[in-house]
Amino acid sequence: MLAVFRKELADHLASKRFYIFFILVLAAAIFATYIATQTIRGMVTEDTEFIFIIIFTASGEAMPFSFLFFLVFFIPIISIALGFDAINSERNSGNLSRLLSQPVYRDAIINGKFLAGLAVLAIIVVSIIAIVAGLGLRIIGVPPAGEEVLRLVGFALISIVYGASWMALAILFSTLFKSATTSMLASIGLWVFFFFFMSLIAGSVTKDPALQAMIMRIAPSTLYGEATSTLLMPELDPMTASMLRTATGRLPTPLPFSQSLLLVWPQLVSIIALAAICFAVSYIRFMREEVRAT
Repeated sequence: MLAVFRKELADHLASKRFYIFFILVLAAAIFATYIATQTIRGMVTEDTEFIFIIIFTASGEAMPFSFLFFLVFFIPIISIALGFDAINSERNSGNLSRLLSQPVYRDAIINGKFLAGLAVLAIIVVSIIAIVAGLGLRIIGVPPAGEEVLRLVGFALISIVYGASWMALAILFSTLFKSATTSMLASIGLWVFFFFFMSLIAGSVTKDPALQAMIMRIAPSTLYGEATSTLLMPELDPMTASMLRTATGRLPTPLPFSQSLLLVWPQLVSIIALAAICFAVSYIRFMREEVRAT
């Protein structure tokens, strides 16, 4: 498995696909960070806590999207690109039969491919979060507190797990369909359905907000958004907090990190379960598949 992992990791890091997605997400993240830092200057007061992590959630009038929104949008695309042709491309090229003719177990192949894709995803997510944090530190000049660092670490881990669920889904389609194009279209189609149409379906099924939220939680993007928002926004957003301070003379007490973890635990377990189910099905399918020499 280690040999397959190293080979797949080297292929991913040397591919044009990796650099294109990294530059695309990095450019969007830098732009979102710049807009956020400009917005923070007019929102933050002396009593505002967790100033540093506001960079990741704040948006502006010029661009009503935060850095967090871009991750919700781009992480599935990157994950799908890393996994949609993991199995069927090897099968169609004949490399799979030649590889299995060597003393290599089947589970080492699929496990190595999944772990290599997960490692590349982790490199992208951690690098971009670190770059955005560095830019924010340089622009606003406020270093993060210890709890803010913990929240950013939790944010990075949840983002990686979120990407792993989409990668496991893409690998599943890669084992189910012989064509890499078909598996890519199936993965993208499911992403479009969850991201764009799930809210419309929930609104048409019921008018009850609680039931709508329950239906929306079928989508991994909803679970990820709820989990990361709870971690990165332990108190009300700065604008609402300022209004509350004007009305009551005090700011809301932010949740401690341990309480935020308890709140996001159900969403995190759901995302992990989704990734585990998709990978387990693809694993069983791949292990039972008949591979013939071509």
